[in-house]
Amino acid sequence: MASIEIHFLREEFETRIAQARASLSKRGLSALLIFAPESHYYLTGFDTTGFVYFQCGVLTADDTPITVLTRRPDQQQARDRSILTDIRVWYDAENANPARELKAILEEKDLEQKRIGIELNSYGLTAANYQLVRQALDGWCRLEDASEIIRSLRLVKSPAEIVHIRHAAALADDALNAMVSVTRAGVLESEITAAGLTAMLKGGGDVPPGAPLVNSGKRALYGRGVAGPRRLDTNDQVTIELAATYLRYNACIMRTLVIGEPHALHLEMFQITRDAIAAMTNAAYPGEPLGRIDEAHRRIFDDAGYRDHRFAACGYSLGATYRPSWMDVPPMLYAGNPVVARPGMVLFLHAICARADLGLAMSIGHTILVTESGQEALSSLPQEFIVIR
Repeated sequence: MASIEIHFLREEFETRIAQARASLSKRGLSALLIFAPESHYYLTGFDTTGFVYFQCGVLTADDTPITVLTRRPDQQQARDRSILTDIRVWYDAENANPARELKAILEEKDLEQKRIGIELNSYGLTAANYQLVRQALDGWCRLEDASEIIRSLRLVKSPAEIVHIRHAAALADDALNAMVSVTRAGVLESEITAAGLTAMLKGGGDVPPGAPLVNSGKRALYGRGVAGPRRLDTNDQVTIELAATYLRYNACIMRTLVIGEPHALHLEMFQITRDAIAAMTNAAYPGEPLGRIDEAHRRIFDDAGYRDHRFAACGYSLGATYRPSWMDVPPMLYAGNPVVARPGMVLFLHAICARADLGLAMSIGHTILVTESGQEALSSLPQEFIVIR
């Protein structure tokens, strides 16, 4: 019996499973080996970080129940937080090889010499574990990369998923407001991070799959976080990027703040990034290729003479993800990407200006929902030039 801990109705899971099976049949595949934790969560509600070891689900093209092979610490969660009924356990031991136990499950399902898909593009399958699977199944069946089967279904969010994402977006706004409120000269970057995480968690959110990015000084130009918090100077800049998470669903927001007196170019850079994010948002239109978003991004920056100071891509898809990243990719937003925008897609757009020659940064980012008639920004915060004196 399904637990009340599951965050979607059983009927929604059954629809997702039916769609996945139809995709398998269309590809001529008899089964799919599920290693992505997001796929487990999407199809069954199974919610655990046990994927860092060896955790595999077996979805067949017919209506045989999904089987999951996992470790003992994850067994109860599979029972309580999913619609799974066939849960197998492998045990840690010297020279343990769960791939052999996976093969036994496939034998039960009469999959010998069949075409079987496998999710290769996932943090849930290390190269070492893939090697074990290949060795166990070599000559027994035909393995094919089918990483896109469930990922493609997950791109368009259901109304129930969008409710969770709206909640995450509200938490992201709360987190950014909290972070701005504690930002001042003399504060450690880590204190700003703590304010954002506290706001998220007090609001009922989860710990996000990636830490908030809080980079000041020259670090404000970086696209990734770095170890060791820096203390803000009297005249400084801080780039903040974060995902707020609710029931594993993420919504992102990004801003660069100026502390003290802005550089002469800070306002110009802000105006360019604001124009870019507006053009990018308008380009996210149903029926249009996602590449149009980055084309708009490039046009604004390049026409303003900032071609060398923009990034080569301008965002990515969002959804329910696990560590180490809130990015739910592919797709990335780059010029020429042919993936067509569809209502229900959730995208994070970021316009980032990094003047490495002067050590100056400016950025704006927000999460949008593609709708039937256009797009909707999920943040309620204004896009202002924020100066803290």
